[in-house]
Amino acid sequence: MSTPAGVPARPGKIIAVHVAYESRAAQRGKRPAQPSYFLKAASSVAGSGETIARPAGTSLLAFEGEIAVVIGSAARSVTETDAWSHVAGVTAANDFGLYDIKTPDKGSNLRSKSRDGYTPLGPELIPAAEADPESLRIRTWVNGEIVQDDGTSAAQLIFNLPRIVADLSQHLTLEPGDVILTGTPAGSSVVAPGDTVEVEVTATSANGEVRSSGRLTTTVVEGPGDFDESLGSTPAVDEALTVDAWGSREAAGLPAEDDALSADLVAKLTDAPTAGLSAQLRSRGLNNVVIEGVAPLQPGTKIVGTAKTLRFVPNREDLFKSHGGGYNAQKQAFDSIRPGEVIVIEARGESGSGTLGDILALRAKSLGAAGVITDGGVRDSAEVAGILPVFATARNPAVLGRRHVPWESDVAVACGNATVLPGDVIVADDDGAIVIPRDLVEEVLDAALAKETEDGWVAEQVAAGNPIEGLFPPKGEWKTKFEDWKASR
Repeated sequence: MSTPAGVPARPGKIIAVHVAYESRAAQRGKRPAQPSYFLKAASSVAGSGETIARPAGTSLLAFEGEIAVVIGSAARSVTETDAWSHVAGVTAANDFGLYDIKTPDKGSNLRSKSRDGYTPLGPELIPAAEADPESLRIRTWVNGEIVQDDGTSAAQLIFNLPRIVADLSQHLTLEPGDVILTGTPAGSSVVAPGDTVEVEVTATSANGEVRSSGRLTTTVVEGPGDFDESLGSTPAVDEALTVDAWGSREAAGLPAEDDALSADLVAKLTDAPTAGLSAQLRSRGLNNVVIEGVAPLQPGTKIVGTAKTLRFVPNREDLFKSHGGGYNAQKQAFDSIRPGEVIVIEARGESGSGTLGDILALRAKSLGAAGVITDGGVRDSAEVAGILPVFATARNPAVLGRRHVPWESDVAVACGNATVLPGDVIVADDDGAIVIPRDLVEEVLDAALAKETEDGWVAEQVAAGNPIEGLFPPKGEWKTKFEDWKASR
């Protein structure tokens, strides 16, 4: 086994952070307020080019590409400002875990993550002096396809790297050669025998020079499944573990949870105009539910579905470099649509470039999306309009990077000055688009349809030459006539 120079083959301590990346927290639906940690056995360390064994009879071996921080000098109760001076350097790591035996560990991860070879490190150490802790990049490939691509800026990490070092030093002495695994971004998933996983960490200097850890390569092989139930817990999986290991229900091949709108509800919402639904929401104190400024690419379009959200931030060249390429948040969102969902995009009303084009529209349609609503622009607008329903503020031929950086999905977004949460009900027609809280949808819909029936009857009376006074809305004699008409239907 060969570990990077400066990293002992048997570090004194390997300390791992549970969750540190915003993307991972969003994927899991839980954002920690403070960092938390677990220990891995030093005997789990491996070098680049080695194999990792998935025991026979197990199925949930998951990779986690990570940045490993290697301590260079003893750190005890150091400040966040001083913490990086105690770091020797950074390198690539893979925090493998066997989810089949995770439950008995109850959060310690001892058995699931400390097996021999489950902490590959290397192949090279980037000196701390050349590794700005806020400008690192972590990428992971499985069989040559990039699956993780994230960075260490303040917007990407919940807890920055110096803070993690300083926090740990409050509670124990960090010694030279100790290794801190600093968490994995979104994209971690399951691998099987025959798969090859590569992880690389890069650091970019102020003058643009890039230093790399090199690619840490690990190949998965089938190992013996020699668990003795007379000694302790043996492998066992359930649906929750399977979803955690794969990263999503879709990736795990599990059916979507039954949170889609029923066919009957969709049919009724399709019949209900946004004007009527908006009026009912306002009568219940909800005045800010209109997604302003958006219109259908093709008049006469109707959208009904539940929101899947995607957020763009204003373009900044360094952030687009770290977040705009590879399997970015935009591609991940369009790749994980469930049937009946509406992609709602926060683009800040900035229409100076497209927020989707024909390829993403085709992907959304193939997955059963109900449509897309964006308060930004659309490329390939003629083609997109013929693929699926889309509401937007403008058409624009420019690519995403001119104005936007794809940042995150499945979070609260502000689209057209309306707050939209994942799972909110979206209804859009020629009058515009509105957001309905899921717990109010049946109540609001029934009231809107009832009002639509009343307004239809009133319109017939006005068309017949009757004055509006007392008729709109019906009062007195007109109210009685309407009730009689309704009862006779």
